[in-house]
Amino acid sequence: MKITVSLKKAYEFSRVYKRGRYYAGKHVILYMLAKDSGKDLNLNKIGVTASKKVGKSVVRNRMKRLVKENYRAFEPYICLGCQMVFVVRSVSTLPTYKDINREMKYLFKRAGALDLEKWEKRSFSS
Repeated sequence: MKITVSLKKAYEFSRVYKRGRYYAGKHVILYMLAKDSGKDLNLNKIGVTASKKVGKSVVRNRMKRLVKENYRAFEPYICLGCQMVFVVRSVSTLPTYKDINREMKYLFKRAGALDLEKWEKRSFSS
């Protein structure tokens, strides 16, 4: 993650929960605080949480890894200056990488965080 740092402190998560907006999906909820006034307008900050309701530690960590990996794929196309918290929801079956990818794309578009110019111009290398 080149232009992203992690949210680590409880007060950072609380600020995003209280001041930000949320967008719900089937597997993930996105809380987003866009362009918060401060010194870090050239960075994005993300945090990923999963409660014990999601499952045992293996399942929780797997879901967090899937979310982080999908975020890494979208990172160049996300507007700078955002603070985001991804909350993993409990589901009966474990979603795949593609399920999370599809849902995160939907959530980023709804939140207005995806830079559509860059997204349309992206190139795929094989």
